[in-house]
Amino acid sequence: MPKIILTGGGSAGHVTPNLAMIPALQQRGWTLAYIGTHDGIERKLIGDAIPYYPISAGKLRRYFDWKNFTDPFRVLKGVYDAWRVLRRHRPDIVFSKGGFVSLPVAVAARLLGIPVVLHESDFTPGLANRLALPFSTHLCVTFPETMEHVPKHKASVTGNPIRRELLNGDPDKARELWGFDRSKPVMLVIGGSLGAAKINQVVRESLPQLLAKFQIAHICGKGNTLPSLTVQGYHQFEYVDQDLPHLFALADLVISRAGANAVFELLALKKPHLLIPLSQSASRGDQLLNARSFARQGFSMLLEEEQLTGASLIEAVEELWQNREHYRKAMSGTKLTDAVAEVVSVIESIVKKQPPGCQPGGN
Repeated sequence: MPKIILTGGGSAGHVTPNLAMIPALQQRGWTLAYIGTHDGIERKLIGDAIPYYPISAGKLRRYFDWKNFTDPFRVLKGVYDAWRVLRRHRPDIVFSKGGFVSLPVAVAARLLGIPVVLHESDFTPGLANRLALPFSTHLCVTFPETMEHVPKHKASVTGNPIRRELLNGDPDKARELWGFDRSKPVMLVIGGSLGAAKINQVVRESLPQLLAKFQIAHICGKGNTLPSLTVQGYHQFEYVDQDLPHLFALADLVISRAGANAVFELLALKKPHLLIPLSQSASRGDQLLNARSFARQGFSMLLEEEQLTGASLIEAVEELWQNREHYRKAMSGTKLTDAVAEVVSVIESIVKKQPPGCQPGGN
């Protein structure tokens, strides 16, 4: 039975694609384990799904912090911790989703002769993946344009793995849970964290115009609901977890940020959507690049945050609604919707290419 160790952490975006990979690998007979940090979000999200082994890790910062002088030693400790786990389990391969915990694992795997497959969700590789690339065997990328920034001989376009359960929602269940009716189409707004405060504000300011045509499901983020705002047809949520597939199934169009996980979920669901990416001043610019790529491919409508006002939002929503079939058709024509199968294929092909005496899991 082949063995694989997954790694990645520091943010949910570095973990959820791994969660999407787990059922597919288990169905194909793989034995799985996970390497993450002691107290990172990855430990919470992985839970008891597969065995979990914590290691030391230092944060990779692009700004001055006194911890920059001590964290290199934590990275070295992490390499040793990962080396011990990998040496004990002897996996056939390591799959890394990035984040600062992944670098020590990639280095340790290279020291033990274990092949490493990296996956990069964003348009341009993050710092951890750039540092881990020399220690890797292959890099899976999400966007076709990313191939311009990486060694082409060791990279391929696979798309971004998404959780299959998102595709199995029931719109009638959403109506039952939250009281939506069939009188008007439903718009899903995914605001989320504090970074989406402007989206939340502009949507609320535009409710009279938006509610004339749509019912609205608004995921605002923790602490961002307004209990005093009670308007017929407008439903607020801090967060939706287990029932999110039902809400997606109900939605006729979606307004969202442009993280890689979000845009590929919308692509797989073939939901007409408006992307409002985080501005470059509030991030490293990856969301803006993601959104522009999807707009160029005809999958998404784009409204940059600097141009976001009540008037521009209403105009964009009207245009999106009028052209929704055009966007559905474009999304239906892409081959990037089954990234899980693509990545599993890469993993299995690399393991098969290993000389018989060099496959760690077979020793």
